[in-house]
Amino acid sequence: MLRKKECVAMLLAGGQGSRLYALTSNIAKPAVSFGAKYRIIDFPLSNCINSGIDTVGVLTQYQPLVLNEYIGNGQPWDLDRTFGGVHILSPYEAKTDTSWYKGTANAIYQNIRFMKMYDPEYVIILSGDHIYKMDYDKMLTAHKEANADCTIACMEVPMKEASRFGILNTNPDGTVYEFEEKPAKPKSNLASMGIYIFTAAKLFKYLELDEADPKSENDFGKNVLPAMLNAGERMFTYRFDGYWKDVGTITSLWEANMDLLGVVPNFELRDQDRVIHSRSPLAPPAYIEGEIINSIVATGGEIEGKVVNSVIGTDCIIEEGAEVNDCVLMGNIVVKMGAKLNYAIIDEEVTIGENAVIGAPREEALKTSSLTGGIAVLGRGVSVKKNGKVPAGEILDKSV
Repeated sequence: MLRKKECVAMLLAGGQGSRLYALTSNIAKPAVSFGAKYRIIDFPLSNCINSGIDTVGVLTQYQPLVLNEYIGNGQPWDLDRTFGGVHILSPYEAKTDTSWYKGTANAIYQNIRFMKMYDPEYVIILSGDHIYKMDYDKMLTAHKEANADCTIACMEVPMKEASRFGILNTNPDGTVYEFEEKPAKPKSNLASMGIYIFTAAKLFKYLELDEADPKSENDFGKNVLPAMLNAGERMFTYRFDGYWKDVGTITSLWEANMDLLGVVPNFELRDQDRVIHSRSPLAPPAYIEGEIINSIVATGGEIEGKVVNSVIGTDCIIEEGAEVNDCVLMGNIVVKMGAKLNYAIIDEEVTIGENAVIGAPREEALKTSSLTGGIAVLGRGVSVKKNGKVPAGEILDKSV
């Protein structure tokens, strides 16, 4: 008997993440650490298995080594299956129709054979750089009930921010009559979340049409969705009212980490409802002798200094007399005696020397003009020597 899957997920994880600067110099954006014990890709992978989707293609391209190693055979997310499971899909050479992924639609097009292996009725397209919990099965049920060709997850955003998103203009029944990609003057504040469910046959048809168009940018938002709309296909919205954050910038990544410290509706990672799984390293409990205020501290490491309003990853050492304020420390970081860290994101494997000063108090840093909104950023493996100084808003990917 031919085996098949009702729904296959395709997870776009090949973007360069250039707006994260030093944090993505050597790794793909979905592999960036988050919330002390996670990586960004943990969220869509966990959402898939929590929604009953056990076949996931992860499309990688830029700096994939850390991401590939992290995903491994998919066991932490219960995606180590003999039929289905998680698969890393990198560009490959064939006789025809292959190249580096040229856009989101082209990346999915190049993997049509992978999807067809499972003969799915539906395909869900996901991004690998969003922080959220979502039940895709509810969205799939809505797609079926509407007899839709494409269902687009969306949420309301502040009107002043609407021009940053793909905006959906809809009828009262939820059907889409217009799709505007980052409009200068948006007509509504209903923003696409970059999560799409397609009836598989329609997806394959429009990917092939898009690939045949030499003028296309091979992008879902710019090309595929408008083409389906113009052809009169049944396109519906699915409204999401939970926590969702695109962490594609330094500021948004810092904010999402800080949201873990406050009372944010529908954003609780410690609950047992729809658990976010990760390949967290096994480590003993953290040794804490210092002062910790409104912060998250992962396992391992030693905290003897003062930590305020910060997220501290696995195996971090903060020595006596050191102070960490309004910071995100991603893991395996050493902060020596007397060092002062303010309003910063510090990547993994970093050492901060004695009495070094990183960043500036948040109120002061916000007054500086920088690409990061005043947040100091230290890339993976950087070392800052004794008495070194990294100003507010500075992006550092080499040792000083």
